Amino acid sequence: METSLPVAERPRRPEWMKVRAPSADGRFYDVKKLLHGLSLNTVCEEARCPNISECWGRGTATFQILGDTCTRACRYCYVHSGKPQDAPDPLEPLRVGQAAAQMGLKHVVVTSVDRDDVQDRGARHFAATIRAIKMKLPEASVEVLTPDFLGVEEEALRTVLGARPEVFNHNIETVRRLHRSMRGAKASYDTALWLLRRAKELADYPVLTKSGIIVGLGETNDEVVETMRDLRVHGVDVVTIGQYLQPSPKHAAIDRWVHPDEFTWMREQGEALGFGSVFAGPLVRSSYRADEQRHAAETGRGALAY
Repeated sequence: METSLPVAERPRRPEWMKVRAPSADGRFYDVKKLLHGLSLNTVCEEARCPNISECWGRGTATFQILGDTCTRACRYCYVHSGKPQDAPDPLEPLRVGQAAAQMGLKHVVVTSVDRDDVQDRGARHFAATIRAIKMKLPEASVEVLTPDFLGVEEEALRTVLGARPEVFNHNIETVRRLHRSMRGAKASYDTALWLLRRAKELADYPVLTKSGIIVGLGETNDEVVETMRDLRVHGVDVVTIGQYLQPSPKHAAIDRWVHPDEFTWMREQGEALGFGSVFAGPLVRSSYRADEQRHAAETGRGALAY
């Protein structure tokens, strides 16, 4: 069994990975109070996102629906895993819509834990959340970052797309060689690609498709480009690439700190492959500045680096 490196042997965090603390003059604490008051989960907190101070300070957040317990246990993810004790809360979609409206969001990002214990894997809950947001914020765009809907993929896609989210996101996370070891036996690299292509095929409107890759897990830069090529062949419009951060000693160890110059190179490779938008940088996450990612893809601004 692989064990994490002792503290003394772990690669020291470089300067470019340092993030700022919450600012008293931003909206961070207002967002925190609102979300906690409505008993809502965010992936910002659950996954220990390094950008939480910046994003909450800008008045944005990524909502995590379907509870706080994931039925998977990916080796890079800090979200709590286990057997969920409760069924999805039927009032949660309404609370998400309320929070999004109070925050005045123009682009709302919704993700979830995996719920392999639920018959439709949470697809109807996603659809209800999209509709609740659109009811409260008719002019806002909605982005969903979904699980793989194991075993009910086609039906679940139809359900989610029936609510007409503007962006459909499913993260492939890592390269083919590492996919099974990092994501477990239930997840499939090829299923992730199929899901992204099928979403495009099923939608009766111009949905943007999107996926994300984390680096520093042991992949090579050439494998990252190969993964981007696979995504592009399957019609994906937007790709994000960011540095893996080991959330605890029990999780997969960091293989290396990827230099900002390498992220620039990856961005250029993605641009050459024809993505509408490529966000690549040490602190980039799938939902980081998601409104800008969508705008870049739709306006032809092309690849961006952070």
